[in-house]
Amino acid sequence: MAALPQKVQDFLRQPNFGFLASVLPDGSPHVTAVWVDTDGQHVLVNTSEGRQKELNLRREPRVAISVVDPKNPYDQVIIRGRVAEITIEGADEHIDRMAEKYIGQERYPWRQPGEQRVLVKIVPEHVTGGS
Repeated sequence: MAALPQKVQDFLRQPNFGFLASVLPDGSPHVTAVWVDTDGQHVLVNTSEGRQKELNLRREPRVAISVVDPKNPYDQVIIRGRVAEITIEGADEHIDRMAEKYIGQERYPWRQPGEQRVLVKIVPEHVTGGS
């Protein structure tokens, strides 16, 4: 698997918001705002087990994600790809890093008792933007 272009990696490492499109059981689209990250090859998204997007991604791995700069929404990266893995490994640490990145807090403040975080790794198949 090839690394994402450096400009795209840099864009995903900024506190830019993503809008993740997944597929509902009836085939209709489901879009949610998400915090995004990258490990250089994958787009990373963190969610909780049992949320609609997590259920959708386990059933149908095809996704699209639009990531925009909140200061200039015309500056964006659009990625189509597939979920390669959904794992609990490292998910709690990752959501805390995302809380620092997006809201300046050391720990994710909205964790619920008994909540299991999952880390979603998306393999990009088509990338536009990030110029």
